[in-house]
Amino acid sequence: MDGMLSQEEINALLAGMDSSGGGDAGGGDAPAADAGGDAPAAEAPSGGGGGFVAGEIDESLLNDEEKDAIGEVANISMGSSATTLYSLVNQKVNITTPQVELANWNTVLQNYEKPCVFIQIKYTVGLEGTNILILKEHDVMVITDLMMGGDGTNTEGEVGELQLSAISEAMNQMMGAAATSLSTMIGEKVDISPPEATLLDMIDDDPSEISEFLTGTFCRVTFKLQIGELVDSTLMQLYPIDFAKSLKDTISTEAPAEEAAPAPAPAPAPAAPDMGMPMPDAGAAMPGAMPGMDPSMMQGMPQMGMPQMGMPMMPMGMPMMQPQMMGANVQPAQFQSFAAGNPMMAAGENIGLIKDVPLEVTVELGRTAKAISDILDFAPGTIIELEKVAGEPVDVLVNGKFVAKGEVVVIEESFGVRVTEIVQ
Repeated sequence: MDGMLSQEEINALLAGMDSSGGGDAGGGDAPAADAGGDAPAAEAPSGGGGGFVAGEIDESLLNDEEKDAIGEVANISMGSSATTLYSLVNQKVNITTPQVELANWNTVLQNYEKPCVFIQIKYTVGLEGTNILILKEHDVMVITDLMMGGDGTNTEGEVGELQLSAISEAMNQMMGAAATSLSTMIGEKVDISPPEATLLDMIDDDPSEISEFLTGTFCRVTFKLQIGELVDSTLMQLYPIDFAKSLKDTISTEAPAEEAAPAPAPAPAPAAPDMGMPMPDAGAAMPGAMPGMDPSMMQGMPQMGMPQMGMPMMPMGMPMMQPQMMGANVQPAQFQSFAAGNPMMAAGENIGLIKDVPLEVTVELGRTAKAISDILDFAPGTIIELEKVAGEPVDVLVNGKFVAKGEVVVIEESFGVRVTEIVQ
């Protein structure tokens, strides 16, 4: 009467709507599907867009040892990448210890904000494979704004070609540093191709169009990314299973142990120096022996050599013969001069003893002379003219001594001097 439905009428309408999917449209008690008919289609996962439904995650594809090895590689790589990113954005960068797990496309959609920037990197030398970095759109806007000289707060709007180009360059340098770290780890050169950055909403995208390995189970490495006070987010890295296994095999391959070298033979005892004179035979008469002396009496007696005099071995207790008697060529000893500037003395100096002595280095732009009255008139804004011409090299002094000339340069926010000439 008043145009409103009663509760019975509402229940009847709802029962009719429930039965309309499988049986007769008007049958309130009809089942949702005939016993011999097709069952209702399974509801797609909430994260799966574009009609793509990922299969189950096969946890047996990677064991704990392989996950630990992948985490070690990712940790070392991202440590180098964080240092590189700091130099690009001039902000403190912290990338925490990675978490390694198996995932599929649906889990990526459920655990990450949309849209995202996908950066694909391919290894060209040393390793064979590809990996994908995923950054949130806001994080990309902050990083690119800092790279372009901003303060990181200009994040309005959407990621465009300019931001994609800038983040590709940042990832190129970051992953290049990571490749260098990998090279050191495996002892082989590792190189990458230029990264390709793409903005994706992920909901309606087919993962096979991004990379074929995203259609199945893959390895996901998650990092906590912090950039100053501007970014406190998550960075995700995706590896194909076969590439993840190859990383583990690469770093676990050890060089064959070197065969133990045989113990060196004991060095022979040093031979007695040859004095250029024959040793007397035990049965022969000793040179310089007293006439009528039995040679057997001298056997076993200690002898004293005089090689510097060119004299034969003499028995102890026997009077030594003078050099003049032996006809030796005796000359006065020659000693090295201690005169200053001796090149032999300079070569023998141990400069290492004073290498840690601190010296004061001063760069002098120029000088001028002013009267006291002029100096008393100094005020903020006063210009003092120096004797040097603009563009002329500045002087570099060490402990007040003029040692070099150079030109002024700017390094980030500090001044520096590039040495152009060493003053002799």
